[in-house]
Amino acid sequence: MSGVTLNKVIKRYGDVQVIHGVDLEIEDGEFCVFVGPSGCGKSTLLRMVAGLEETTEGAIHIGSRDVTRMDPAQRGVAMVFQTYALYPHMTVKDNMGFGLKMNGHPKSEIDAKVAEATRILKLEPYLDRKPAALSGGQRQRVSIGRAIVRGPEVFLFDEPLSNLDAELRVEMRVEIARLHKEIGATMIYVTHDQVEAMTLADKIVVLRLGNIEQVGAPMDLYRDPDNKFVAGFIGSPAMNFVAGTISGGGVDAPGLGGRIDGVPGAASEGRSVSIGARPEHITIDPNGNTHTVELTESLGGVSYAYLTSASGERVIVEERGDIRSSEGDSVGITIEAGRIYLFDAETELRIRG
Repeated sequence: MSGVTLNKVIKRYGDVQVIHGVDLEIEDGEFCVFVGPSGCGKSTLLRMVAGLEETTEGAIHIGSRDVTRMDPAQRGVAMVFQTYALYPHMTVKDNMGFGLKMNGHPKSEIDAKVAEATRILKLEPYLDRKPAALSGGQRQRVSIGRAIVRGPEVFLFDEPLSNLDAELRVEMRVEIARLHKEIGATMIYVTHDQVEAMTLADKIVVLRLGNIEQVGAPMDLYRDPDNKFVAGFIGSPAMNFVAGTISGGGVDAPGLGGRIDGVPGAASEGRSVSIGARPEHITIDPNGNTHTVELTESLGGVSYAYLTSASGERVIVEERGDIRSSEGDSVGITIEAGRIYLFDAETELRIRG
């Protein structure tokens, strides 16, 4: 197995540059997730590692090999697509072994590798079925099995769960996490779903407009974002943001009900800021009157109240327990100063204490 290194990687289509000098180190055996909104360049970057997109400038290494100009078949990677890409006239067994067969591997070797992939993915009952007789989750497991039999140095996943329903996505996340734990291979996984990123990754790479915004372990990004974009993208529901002004060692925040004192990083008097607070760090005060409950969403053990402040700013609050807000209620909110994040209103960079 091998790690992957990207050194000042650039991608242009004609005069349009879509990847802007990306530097990234993915360790051997690491599960790295590229995450970001549509159009951020995550799939393009993955396809460059695979060799399906040409690298305009920079270098890509897999292990000690420079694969920048290497043919995809020589790179030692296997890719799993969101569309499964199975041959409809072949059985599960034949689909998984077809690539090895075309490359001239002996039947005994193909059978052994297919059997091992079948064991790992628990596909024994389906070996003689054709894709039309499989569910979406089963087809994706076959697609992953086809990648396993190739014995790649690096597995590449391009939004593999986006065609599955919610229940199957959860099931397949567990399968992929178990697969990584069992085989220990380097995996690069692309998704726009930050829940997948948080639950699967050893390392998350947050991308925006072809640039890396931040790299780190899931909870490091959640607890310590470098900028407003990362803070808002990582976490579900998203972090609340309201406008404020630094004043006297605290911040004036009409959208959060007034003034908050003792906020870390509140050192530049009069500075305009964006104030961030996660829904689980805000508490509703039923005796207050600074916000109106516009909508509530109950998910069983937790609910989310959507509030509007007197200044017109939206705030989402997480509620647990038996006593919860109702639509139309007039309430207040409280929040610990240590749970506040400050971002410069212009640059959107984090203001740290």
